[in-house]
Amino acid sequence: MKILNNILLAFSILAISSCTEVNEEKKQTKYEPNFESLSQHEAAPEWFQDAKLGMYFHWGPYSVPAYGSAWYPANMYLKGNRVNEFHEKNFGPIEEFGYEDFIPMFTAEHFDAENWADLFQMTGAKFAGPVAQHHDGFAMWDSKVNPWNSVDMGPKRDITGEMFKALRKRNIKTIATLHHARNGQRNKNTPEYWGKNGFNSHYPYHPELPTATTDPKLRKLFGNWENIDDFNQYWLDQVEEVVDRYQPDILWYDSWLNMIPEQKINEMVAYHFNSGLKNKQEVVVCSKHQDIPWEYGVDDMEQGGRRDIYPLPWMTDITLGESRWMYVEGEKYKDAALVVRNMIDVWSKNGTVLLNVSPRADGVINQEQRDILKDIGAWMEVHGEAVYGTRPFHIFGYGTANASDASHDGQSAKIKYTANDVRYTVAKDKKSMYVFFLGVPKGGKAIKMRAIGGFHRNQPPSPIKNITLMGSDAKVEWKLTPQTLLINMPKVEYNEIATVLKLELE
Repeated sequence: MKILNNILLAFSILAISSCTEVNEEKKQTKYEPNFESLSQHEAAPEWFQDAKLGMYFHWGPYSVPAYGSAWYPANMYLKGNRVNEFHEKNFGPIEEFGYEDFIPMFTAEHFDAENWADLFQMTGAKFAGPVAQHHDGFAMWDSKVNPWNSVDMGPKRDITGEMFKALRKRNIKTIATLHHARNGQRNKNTPEYWGKNGFNSHYPYHPELPTATTDPKLRKLFGNWENIDDFNQYWLDQVEEVVDRYQPDILWYDSWLNMIPEQKINEMVAYHFNSGLKNKQEVVVCSKHQDIPWEYGVDDMEQGGRRDIYPLPWMTDITLGESRWMYVEGEKYKDAALVVRNMIDVWSKNGTVLLNVSPRADGVINQEQRDILKDIGAWMEVHGEAVYGTRPFHIFGYGTANASDASHDGQSAKIKYTANDVRYTVAKDKKSMYVFFLGVPKGGKAIKMRAIGGFHRNQPPSPIKNITLMGSDAKVEWKLTPQTLLINMPKVEYNEIATVLKLELE
């Protein structure tokens, strides 16, 4: 606890100093590609802290085989890998049917940006957008830099442009996620398929593999550049093109951004921030593993969580699938209760959720995923007041569920919470506090909430005036004693996802 208090004190000092920085930012006319200049930009503007939920989708040529994972483009070239065996059985030898041959099959004939935007809005997302480019080197926008793009081939449609237009019509902020730092082949000196130090590009390199092509166009798809510095510039040119053409509110980066030279990252961030200044946008940049300094970037933990409240706003990206991010035949999906309860845990700890859906190659988001999103949206419609625009309490809550704080472990997004696990949020104006039960409470049960009760514990920001059950007119009986906050849960039918009590404060 002493260590945590010291951390909180350090961030409090930072917050005080940042007030001056924010004032200076208002005078900012241009950001330079260096730490001193970029750190004048607020990492998490208020709208981002208020949003709580965003959505995106993994969709591209890798959706065509609908097998394995989004790493299909890489694994199909690994002899002996089950994906390679599947590929050669169903499509032929990799020398005759390469990844590029999936692109004409990625037709997206049922893609409807308006319908998808409606779906994201119904779910409760406050920002949304596409995986603009995954590790596979295929751009989901109208690109003049990358010849492998969704307008010149495949769907022959501007996926990013159509989505952003539909989202902005609904006042939903936009996000473009970019995973292409992994695309550049950096392992030619270790040509074994996955040898020592070889696991640092998406496509495996071997002189005898098709990925070693020297074809001027095809080598761009595989990231096979003669000079890695040329790839790094290609990486930056594509980001700047996305910023110029679409002005995303959020740029989000997958892992391996640390493989891009620091100066190139600084140039990218400055370009994004300056676009925000020009277009009067409060833009955000997110990355994993703090590859972008937390002074001006938001940290993301894939399918991850935290054991306690984090002093800075942070993000986690999670997927509806049990384990896959792209559409895979036979994939099982998490139910709405599991997803929402895990999101509540994130929100109570100062986090924001980026939720992934997986469309089929033809542009259909299947009914199973839509049904889950409908249930999430119905819950958010009733309880959104306890989510949007709130901030963490002094403590996140209490309970017995074991949440991991590790990144990329896939566990925090699957914790099975119960009504014995409780989480808190507080309204920005501190006139309300919200108590979440991550399960179905027992009607008539008397709950002793010692964590926020008594006269010497973590009391609400001001005295409690009344307690209500969100989504119900049932009366909630309660009493504050020197030892505890005693709440008698009314005998009603409770929401199967999560129950929320609203504490009205003086």
